[in-house]
Amino acid sequence: MNLVLELSKKFKKNISHNVELSNYSWFNLGGPAEHLFKPYSEDQLIQFLEINKKNNLNITILGAGSNTLIRDNGIKGVVIKLGSNFSKINLANKNTIEAGAATPDRKIANFAKENGIGNLEFLSCIPGSIGGAVIMNSGCYGNDISKVLDSINVIDTHSCKEKEIKRKDIDFYYRGTNLPDHLIITSVKLKGVNIDKVLIEEKQRKFIEEKKLSQPSQIKTCGSTFKNLSSERKAWKLIKDSGCEELKEGDASISNKHCNFFVNNGNASATDIEKLINRVKKRVAEKTGVNLELEIKIIGE
Repeated sequence: MNLVLELSKKFKKNISHNVELSNYSWFNLGGPAEHLFKPYSEDQLIQFLEINKKNNLNITILGAGSNTLIRDNGIKGVVIKLGSNFSKINLANKNTIEAGAATPDRKIANFAKENGIGNLEFLSCIPGSIGGAVIMNSGCYGNDISKVLDSINVIDTHSCKEKEIKRKDIDFYYRGTNLPDHLIITSVKLKGVNIDKVLIEEKQRKFIEEKKLSQPSQIKTCGSTFKNLSSERKAWKLIKDSGCEELKEGDASISNKHCNFFVNNGNASATDIEKLINRVKKRVAEKTGVNLELEIKIIGE
């Protein structure tokens, strides 16, 4: 049977073909996915992976698209985006939250606040979903995922098996982990501390206000483009000191509020954004000798 027909028959409304991905990126850019699969459960995801073992389609995992530039020619093979059933959240115990990998970080911060669980306030300022936040070891204001993670549940795309991985078995570093690409995170457990809800609200409000003052909002951007070198050597400062603030490429530009945020002003292409990234990277290297490393992911053809 033709693979497309087999997949369509087996997974019906959960799989689509030749799907424009611009709606799945905060840049609002990107060409089509050859196949887009939104599993509604771990079992269905495992079924799909077992079928794919025979066909060996290239697999790309797409989270909330908050830190991802999808190239104009799209993505060959299958893009897997976890469905709404992976956005559930509940208390595992009095200070531990269990959340599906597709749960928005802000939703987890608010759930923690309502349940008097502190140390998760920083998640209110992290765009995207918690699965991607673990992969990226996302953080801000002195905290990051490595400090609050208890464990993750994953499905191995090679073995099609599900397993739990404890925090102690994951190596975290600045904006990354040693987790291999063939693992799909399906849920996470985050551990905080039980403190007064009023204190949590106050801390969370302070973080949100600080973010509003320093970072652009209501624009088509994917957040910080480059990683900071250290707490003293920030990417935005290197970009500014290298005279990159006014650089443009097509309808892509750099935010005048925070010059580590690159912007689609409405009619940019993914190629425009990528060209601007490369121009900035080259100029910073020439002016400062620093080779900036990307924080966003660039995927596709």
